[in-house]
Amino acid sequence: MDLSGFSFGVTDWAKIEPVEHAGASGSAFWRTCLFGSTRVRMVEYSAGYLADHWCTRGHILLCLEGELITELDDGRQFILSPGMSYQVSHNGEAHRSSTHSGARLFIVD
Repeated sequence: MDLSGFSFGVTDWAKIEPVEHAGASGSAFWRTCLFGSTRVRMVEYSAGYLADHWCTRGHILLCLEGELITELDDGRQFILSPGMSYQVSHNGEAHRSSTHSGARLFIVD
């Protein structure tokens, strides 16, 4: 992650229009900002969301609300509740997200 090439700024996430991304079930709503080559997102998953792919992109993810289930392609599962985070490197363990009740996340990648 290269945090260079941009000046100090403040983001009002409520002013960024969400973009819907359909999952295998449910939807993800992304509010996205780019700072140089770094993507920063506020993401809301609907109840019943299941990602439609295995992801290999590196992330730092913080669960703000709800409960997030993260499954690795080796079968391990991790449940995140508000205040918990995970980090995974680019081309590290393939992972996918789901939630029964919905979740709100802050993601940097």
